[in-house]
Amino acid sequence: MNSRGTILYFDSGIGGLSVVKEARILLPEYRSVYVADDAAFPYGAWEEQALLDRMIALFGQLIAEHRPDLIVIACNTASTLAIEALRNAFPDQAFVGTVPAIKPAAERTVSGLVSVLATPGTVRRQYTRDLIDRYAARVHVRLVGSERLAALAEDYMRRGFVDEKAVSDEIAKCFVEQDGKRTDIVVLACTHYPFLINRMRKVAPWPVDWIDTSEAIARRALSLIGEMKPSNLLDAADLAVFTSGMTPPELCRLAKGFGFEVRQRPQ
Repeated sequence: MNSRGTILYFDSGIGGLSVVKEARILLPEYRSVYVADDAAFPYGAWEEQALLDRMIALFGQLIAEHRPDLIVIACNTASTLAIEALRNAFPDQAFVGTVPAIKPAAERTVSGLVSVLATPGTVRRQYTRDLIDRYAARVHVRLVGSERLAALAEDYMRRGFVDEKAVSDEIAKCFVEQDGKRTDIVVLACTHYPFLINRMRKVAPWPVDWIDTSEAIARRALSLIGEMKPSNLLDAADLAVFTSGMTPPELCRLAKGFGFEVRQRPQ
């Protein structure tokens, strides 16, 4: 039976599979194409204009090749940098972005101390600071840029283990004590991070509410695509595309474990 349409999920690596996992619950009748730009991983280390140029060129190729009804950018770094530029470059294409869940964190905090755990790229974006100004002006928000956590998550997904001391070191700055109050919410502003949530809970100095946006992204995708007339009805398998052309076998096995056929796409 043909699918109701095609959704393309995009990330710099395999962290966006956390979004796919939630989206498939709400959108099981849609075909999934997952694109991991592993040739350019990690995005957080890129110079902004170079990354933006790469993304616009790559998305032009991906849209022409896969003709998706909807694109979900399952990456905070890519979304905060490029979502508006992509919408301008491809005005006929529907996009869903992934941005830090600062608004719900500000609404739910009791202590008034919130941390946003993200890649350095997301932390330095004006987009992120605008979200704080708009939705969290009365809350103390600490932006914590992690250099290593996305890579630690990738390693964990590949090998099934991770250095807990390294995880502890990366999240330590999220935990603030001020005037007798403590951080009570940490926003996971990278789609890789939910795969380490159990380890983060284990090594955290005290319990906090960890906010993961994967379900909210899936619900946004559902609301948009439900209003569309499908244009890409295919009797085809779900597909995972890796841009490096030399993806390690363990990542291919992981994608296959999610039900994807795997394609290497050298850039």
